[in-house]
Amino acid sequence: MVGLTSAAGLVGYLSEPDPELQIYALRRLDDHMDLLWTEVAGSVGQIEALYEDDNFPEQGLAALVAAKVFYHLQAYNESMKFALGAGNLFRLDKQGEFEETIISKCIDTYIAMSAIKDTATTSKASNRAPLQLSTAFPSNPTGSASTAAAMTSPTTPFSQSTLPSKSLLSRQGTATSFESSIPGGAPPGFSGTDSDLFNFQKGIGGNLECVIAQLFEHCYQEGRYRQVVGIAIEARNLDVLRKTILRAEEDEKKTGAKKPDEVSKSEDLLEYVLRICMTLVPEMTLRNDILKLILDLLNEIPAPDYFAIAKCVVYLDLHSMASQLLKTLVEKEDSKSMAIAYQIAFDLYDNSSQEFLSKVRKEIPQTDEEEANPKVDASNLDGESAKETDQLLSELNETVENKPELSEAQRKAFSSIGLILRGTKSIELSLEFSYRNNHTNISILNKIKDSLEARNSIFHTAVTFANAFMNSGTTSDIFFRQNLEWLGKAVNWSKFSATAALGVIHKGNLGQGKKLLEPYLPRETNLVAGSVFSQGGSLYALGLIYANHGTRVLDYLQEQFNKAQEEVVQHGGALGLGVAGMATGSEEVYKDLRKVMYSDSALNGEAVGLAMGLVMLGTGNIKALEDMILYAHETQHEKIVRGLAMGMALIMFGRQEAADELINGLLDEPDPTLRYGGIMAIAMAYCGTSSNKAVRKLLHIAVSDVNDDVRRVAVMSLGFILFRKPGSVPRMVELLSESYNPHVRYGAAMALGISCAGTGLAEAIDLLEPMVKDPTDFVRQGAWIAMAMILIQHNEAMNPKIALIRKALLKTIANRHEDAMAKFGCALALGIIDAGGRNCTIGLQTQTGNLNMAGIVGMAVFTQYWYWFPLSHFLSLSFMPTAVIGLDHDLEIPNFKFHSATRPSLFDYPPEQEAKIDEAPKKIATAILSTTAQAKRRAQKRVKDQKNDQMDVDQTPTTPKVGGDDKMDLDVKVEDPKAEDSKVEDPKADKAAPGESEAGKEDEKKKAKDKSDKREAEKVGYSLDNMSRVLPAQLRYISFPESRYEPVKKPTGGVILLTDKNPSEPKSLLELKVKQVSTAPAAAPESVEDQINEAYRQSNATQAVGAAAAAGVLTAVDEDEEGMPDAELPESFDYFSEDEGDAQ
Repeated sequence: MVGLTSAAGLVGYLSEPDPELQIYALRRLDDHMDLLWTEVAGSVGQIEALYEDDNFPEQGLAALVAAKVFYHLQAYNESMKFALGAGNLFRLDKQGEFEETIISKCIDTYIAMSAIKDTATTSKASNRAPLQLSTAFPSNPTGSASTAAAMTSPTTPFSQSTLPSKSLLSRQGTATSFESSIPGGAPPGFSGTDSDLFNFQKGIGGNLECVIAQLFEHCYQEGRYRQVVGIAIEARNLDVLRKTILRAEEDEKKTGAKKPDEVSKSEDLLEYVLRICMTLVPEMTLRNDILKLILDLLNEIPAPDYFAIAKCVVYLDLHSMASQLLKTLVEKEDSKSMAIAYQIAFDLYDNSSQEFLSKVRKEIPQTDEEEANPKVDASNLDGESAKETDQLLSELNETVENKPELSEAQRKAFSSIGLILRGTKSIELSLEFSYRNNHTNISILNKIKDSLEARNSIFHTAVTFANAFMNSGTTSDIFFRQNLEWLGKAVNWSKFSATAALGVIHKGNLGQGKKLLEPYLPRETNLVAGSVFSQGGSLYALGLIYANHGTRVLDYLQEQFNKAQEEVVQHGGALGLGVAGMATGSEEVYKDLRKVMYSDSALNGEAVGLAMGLVMLGTGNIKALEDMILYAHETQHEKIVRGLAMGMALIMFGRQEAADELINGLLDEPDPTLRYGGIMAIAMAYCGTSSNKAVRKLLHIAVSDVNDDVRRVAVMSLGFILFRKPGSVPRMVELLSESYNPHVRYGAAMALGISCAGTGLAEAIDLLEPMVKDPTDFVRQGAWIAMAMILIQHNEAMNPKIALIRKALLKTIANRHEDAMAKFGCALALGIIDAGGRNCTIGLQTQTGNLNMAGIVGMAVFTQYWYWFPLSHFLSLSFMPTAVIGLDHDLEIPNFKFHSATRPSLFDYPPEQEAKIDEAPKKIATAILSTTAQAKRRAQKRVKDQKNDQMDVDQTPTTPKVGGDDKMDLDVKVEDPKAEDSKVEDPKADKAAPGESEAGKEDEKKKAKDKSDKREAEKVGYSLDNMSRVLPAQLRYISFPESRYEPVKKPTGGVILLTDKNPSEPKSLLELKVKQVSTAPAAAPESVEDQINEAYRQSNATQAVGAAAAAGVLTAVDEDEEGMPDAELPESFDYFSEDEGDAQ
């Protein structure tokens, strides 16, 4: 049959009164609509009339034809309406662009309608008044801080007042700012107002539900459960989500396709839901609802995934469920359950705050040691309540006595879990790994030291930071011990930073941390006091050693902080308190810090404000925020305001929508320092969420704010928001990196470094390469630091540019014409790129994918080095050891090997740079005349002839002299006297020839070595010992082929518990080297005065070596220290001239 070339006749049939002709015309038009739609478009009104005519027998056919006409006209919403009206004639299983487009529009509309319905339900369910933040923010005429602040609160999610985005997974939403309402907003996928959407729902909403139901059923039949899960999460429909997971389980049971060792479809689906919930769902309320659903479903499974349960428990802050999970596993008493319990305890420590861990420890059964020394939180005890608390404790003890006794295995297990939850075991293992695998190249540090003038404070501090970063956690302070003269040039705040660097170097050395710093810590003595800068730095260092694990030293730091009278000591004590008491939420420590803040001292006020935020990290404490906001408006010191602004941002860590009111209030402030705090609040509250709302706000401020500091931090904060999507950052900041404003360019560089840290992303490196040649010195500084962050732990096999970048860093430092700030950045970069003995990377998320709270906070505070150099030490909190540490169910370290299916050179350590020894200038060779050479040659020939004659006469063999054979052989080989003459007569050639031969031999050796290395590199796969370095990119190639030990979960780096398949056989264990080699304590004489006498006044003293000498140098009082009397003026003196004998 010949195809239609014109639709004129068929269109004419639509006007006929006979329904059969109209139906015939509609069917023909439906078959040829792709060719004839241009002619039919003018008669679409007639087709719509037929669809609306109740007496017309084929209304569905008319609706389908109208839908196709509107589809070609690109009116997709109208097309969807008529397609839904077509009923069964619109076939979902038919392949075609029209069907795919309409299905896509139906899904978008379903998501929008379901989300609006869920939002309305949530709003009605919330009947209590939201908690308001009382602030002194400037108010608008309506009496609120801003439009958003008037409609939101720390407890009201952003989603309750704003229409949801089109796709939670693609982040393409309509919310462009932190405003909580957008007038006239409508969901993507539907044009018009909200009333239009509800009218549409009333019309053919039922047909839409049917289409979606058919679509879901079609997916179920084909096993595409993940598509349904994605739609359900975007639509916020948890009922569909639950039904899909249960349907997957039912279908698997019916088919019986599951094998014993395979993971079931439902478990795999739960893991998928958990993964996208953690990484892609931006709203906290929706995420919590999904996690609760997952938790309920996991608990219903006979053999659940305990690690997934632990993940949900941490996110939902369900400490009681965490302790119950540990109890359940320990009560089974089999080795695998014990190993799983220990692994969960390690995961809890890595992913939880100190406050959460302390609650879990209190809820698990206490061991004898813990019961003998109970610790009561003094912050909750008042004078009158002490008696009641004692009574409650006695009743609790009676209750404990009535409980059934634990078996010996259970007591041992709970004791071990307590050590793990305290962090003692994890830190001990990390310290052992760093000590065993320390590959710090001391020659690089010596090059930096020799290239930078130590008398310049910024250069001395730069070398200190480089040394601290390179040796972070290795306990190796050999550089300080070997360079006492250089160390003695540290004065004032350089001495403060140098002393604090010991805390970075010995980070995690819990057993000997306080003993190491004993010579530097403040003493209760009336003798000559040491330098207040070394005392303040020692308190800061003590906090860094016990960072995020300050239970042992928190009381001591608090006591020293309260006793301190010097502002410098208070400054160091506040920083130490903040680092050690991070996220403890201790009201007592907070009150002590607030008391010092009210003294209105600019020097210690900045540190105190920061420490208050660290102690209350992530708690969202309203009272603390009100105190800090109020004092920020009262004080006149910019440093105090900056510290408080950072503190408020830290308090809102991870709070997301709950921080919107504070953010809007700070961003509306006229003071740029408080606006700076508002930007940091966005970075901390939405860190790692990839929130489209936060990104849009930051980009808007980056190009609109009038203050350079605010614009710089706005661009920089993009790195904190998007570090889980590093690939999207280079494209986003590409134009900003070419901005006319150098502060914006610096922010773009740091954003790349923060978000792409450790990834070696080529796009980021390409953007940073031109920035290291920027005309502005601090832009070059930021570019070098960011480059080091990105290329940390990379070798030439992973990135060929790394060798050139290292050379460029050393060349920049050695360049005398380079600016000081760029050199400072290069020194920090060299320390970062080899951080932790080349065994650490920068980790803003844990090995299991959760937010690394300490790492993010450390990076955020490190960026404040722009204002205060000593804060650079906070970067050490972001250093995460890259190791695989296997433990058995007894928490012992077995000696076993695991396999890496890669070439050995791919993830190997970078080659160490050999230190070039500066040779003394060579003396010019004395010229030898030809006559002299001839005379020497004749004498040598005469001696040789005599020896030959003697050998002919003497027949009795004699013992030859040492080396005689060589000389004779050499003399016999000289057969050409002319060649010998030429060699002797030309002294230059005589000297050049040996050098050339040696160089040739060295080249041959190198070539041979390179060939052998290449042959070895061709072999894919090699074995690694336990406690070896394994990079994050290498984890997917790791396997455990040994038949004896098997990991309890998929290796994710860090501590991995192993199950022993042959427990009856003897096992080989690794011994801890850190315990065997006791770190040399910073032993010092009894008093500081003795230290000074031995280190400085006794030139012939040889006892003050090593750590004691370093202690004497750092604790010595500076001549120009603050508060010390000025030196006396020299007395008048006489001098005599040569010509005159009279005194002048």
